[in-house]
Amino acid sequence: MKFLLAVDGSSYTVKAVEYVISRLDMFRDKPELHVLHVKLPIPTSEARAAAILGPGTVDNYYRTEAQEALAPAEAILKKKNIPYTASYCIGDIAEQINAYVKEHQIDMIIMGTHGHGALKSLVMGSVATKVLAITSVPVLLVR
Repeated sequence: MKFLLAVDGSSYTVKAVEYVISRLDMFRDKPELHVLHVKLPIPTSEARAAAILGPGTVDNYYRTEAQEALAPAEAILKKKNIPYTASYCIGDIAEQINAYVKEHQIDMIIMGTHGHGALKSLVMGSVATKVLAITSVPVLLVR
């Protein structure tokens, strides 16, 4: 079984990771864990500035941002000696999660109900809602 932990570095990410690892003993064979962060592309006005700075600067920005978002989940998994595959990509968050699921034949997505968005008081975040709408695999939302 393959699980995708969609992470953004928020406290909901930490809760989702802790929830999953606390229940790994329920499985006869340990699931294969994938940890993914999706970064939204820089806006057009910033893209013009990025063109001046060069593609290396933009790549470094994305890599640094992804490392910061992946770090809390990776720290927990490393501390518990749980193997995982970490990666990041750029684009629409829900669409990239869905593409990753298809490419890697993921069986279940696990993610927090909210992220770093401005509308944290809603019942469920817009990314989680969109993932539920477009994916064909089960989604476990952890609050």
